[in-house]
Amino acid sequence: MQVSVEAKEGFERCMTVEVPAEQINKEIEKRLKKIARTARLDGFRPGKAPISVIRGRYDDQVREEVFRDMLQSTYFEALSQEKLQPAGEPHIVPLDKKPQDGFGYTATFEVMPEVKLNEMADVTIKRPAARVEETDIDEMVEKLRTQRATWKEVDRAAEDGDQITINFKGYIDGELFDGGSADDVPLKLGSNQMIDGFEAGLLGVKAGESRTLELTFPEDYQAENLAGKGAKFEVEAAKVAISELPEVDEEFAKMFSASGNLADLRNDIRSNMERELDSRVGASVKEQAMQALLDTNNLEVPAALVDEEAGNLKKQAEAEMANNPAKSGVKQELPLELFMDNAKRRVSLGLIMGEVIKTNNLEVDADRLKEKVEQIAADYEDPKTVVDWYYNNKEQLNQLENVVLEEQVVDWVLDQVKVEEEQTSFAGLTSGGM
Repeated sequence: MQVSVEAKEGFERCMTVEVPAEQINKEIEKRLKKIARTARLDGFRPGKAPISVIRGRYDDQVREEVFRDMLQSTYFEALSQEKLQPAGEPHIVPLDKKPQDGFGYTATFEVMPEVKLNEMADVTIKRPAARVEETDIDEMVEKLRTQRATWKEVDRAAEDGDQITINFKGYIDGELFDGGSADDVPLKLGSNQMIDGFEAGLLGVKAGESRTLELTFPEDYQAENLAGKGAKFEVEAAKVAISELPEVDEEFAKMFSASGNLADLRNDIRSNMERELDSRVGASVKEQAMQALLDTNNLEVPAALVDEEAGNLKKQAEAEMANNPAKSGVKQELPLELFMDNAKRRVSLGLIMGEVIKTNNLEVDADRLKEKVEQIAADYEDPKTVVDWYYNNKEQLNQLENVVLEEQVVDWVLDQVKVEEEQTSFAGLTSGGM
């Protein structure tokens, strides 16, 4: 077997593989003889047909099989010989050879890039520093009160924050349009549930009052047949109701804490908020660490890997849309270009992280993995069963192993860079203010 490799632009390589006729013919003869031992041909007893007859009957079929098998085996053998690591599937073109000249082909493919880690000593990562204050707990209690609010009907004009019950009909060009009419619809003014101008147009309305609203659907409205069109809505207000919040007492505490004790409720809230805080801090540090790896290792990546990753992201997004109850049965083809930037980032980061893991001989920390599994299991009634399930489910455990390994890469990055604390608040961190 003769192999030659030509470097093309970027990561592209063109590998030519040629196999001598002697090797091809030897394999063909071997297979023809094997067929001859059992072949059933008219005029001959089973396995007694002359090899010349077998050759005339099966030569083309066997030659095609040998070429196919030879292509696969020689391709990988040639890659190993030339120490090449393809980044995607090859484009194979057979060489124009006569049978007596042997067999050959060209394989064009991209190769994996060489990753060299650069110094990160000049990088600074800012770790958010915050604590859960009593005022944060007070705000959470108010949110819980709002969640358990009840609505009391009143005889006055509707104000922002009130809930009105409406009946409405929508018209475009004087005709009712599908989905534009409904009865007994509860609507909280200021919730931005409806298109711009709808809720504002009902401020000050009283029960029994009707209003006509002249509005325009947004250009990017999800229903393409309505996007950008003007519409008229005939709206009747049936009820106006105000929100009544529950008192913060034992009955309120029982809604969220088994003991019904307000102190226990606040302790539970604090614990949950502290877990959320730890999670947000970890996420912020991880994102900065990953960005630092990308910024300090400006890596060009093969188009084949980016295309493959973009395709995977596209399929995932389309599957999620198809499974959305609000869009049941709706199939939407998303353009691949939407996913290219994210795909390139993911591929680059994956290659860089792989080099960090290889260079530093990182392996999954068994204790850390066990802790991760137990954290997940703690939210279930029977934690031991969940722990056992993870350790007996290879696919699920592998996913957690990847998470743990990513955390270990983050730890490695933090050892290479400068880490500074940045003071913030619970609200500032959890609201996305960082």
